Amino acid sequence: MVRQVVTSFLRTSVGRPQQSKLTAARYNAPRSRAIYSSTFKAAIAQPITAHGPPPKAPSPAPEFGERSAQPTKSEEAQESEKQSRSLKKPKPLKKRFWKDVDVQKKQGGDYQVLLDKRPVRTPQKSVLSVPSTKPHLAHAIALEWDVMNTAQQALKNHMIPLTSLTARAADIAEEDAAGTSNTRDQIVTTAMRYLETDTLLCWVPQSEHVEVDENGQKRETLREAQMRVASDIIAFLGTKVWPGIEIVPVLDENSIFPASQSQATKDIIKQWVHGLEAHDLAALERGILASKSLLVAVRLVAEWSGNFRLLQRQGQKRFGIEEAAEASSLEVQWQTDMWGEVEDTHDVDKEDLRRQLGSVILLVSGESS
Repeated sequence: MVRQVVTSFLRTSVGRPQQSKLTAARYNAPRSRAIYSSTFKAAIAQPITAHGPPPKAPSPAPEFGERSAQPTKSEEAQESEKQSRSLKKPKPLKKRFWKDVDVQKKQGGDYQVLLDKRPVRTPQKSVLSVPSTKPHLAHAIALEWDVMNTAQQALKNHMIPLTSLTARAADIAEEDAAGTSNTRDQIVTTAMRYLETDTLLCWVPQSEHVEVDENGQKRETLREAQMRVASDIIAFLGTKVWPGIEIVPVLDENSIFPASQSQATKDIIKQWVHGLEAHDLAALERGILASKSLLVAVRLVAEWSGNFRLLQRQGQKRFGIEEAAEASSLEVQWQTDMWGEVEDTHDVDKEDLRRQLGSVILLVSGESS
């Protein structure tokens, strides 16, 4: 029995050797196949065209682990040193190149302000000359340059207001001598534009609420104060400067649209402004820009200019800096009296307005003034 089993086994294994090999290969073959295939390409090295130092190595984001690259103290110190080296240290202001400031009267009669022996010049590189009738203006310009500590201060207009204003008048005079009037025409255009919305002629509507002071007396309203100040200036201009013209307020009590002056009034005022002397015209421009009022500036120039001595009232109080400042900032003063001043705003504007109006008087006035 055992012999039969062994014989049958040997017979089976020997008689079918190829079948056993195929079966083994079938069971040993991998159970995966390729879905797609592509050809392999070799990498091509491109030439380096970038300039400068190589970029910094990238650092991993913090969310990828606690071992994110953090600069060490030494690296931070090196970086701060590099930044401090790259920052340019500010150069110290150069001290002024002049020691003494003097006023000298030339043979022609005009005054010149000398820095040591060098005369002050205008932005057009011409020598700044002050008429012989204005010695106070020449000494005031010299004072502006004498109080400077550095040469850079001469580049700031607020440090040399009289110098810049006198240079403006000199430029107008040079253009007049050359037969051109570009600057003069620009000033006239600006002056007529301010007339359309003159501060002196813009009155607030009448308030129905009656205000009383501490003594129970009726307090003057803002509209009444504006009318009082404007009426005096308009009366002077309508009788002395432009006789017979009519100047009306530009804002009606029940309207928000400004009213325009008559064409005859515009033509008379425009012709008068265009015919002003160079110093008077430059002063008028400064007064208009400071007070936002053509009428206030005209009144100030007419009261102090040596060219209008016949219009000036002898023995009476003149229309000066305080009166012009009150007329041009009456509404602001009214509000600050009620609610108080804002520090470093209202007080600074008040002093700056008086400084600019004072420069107008100093530019136009002469020895007799």
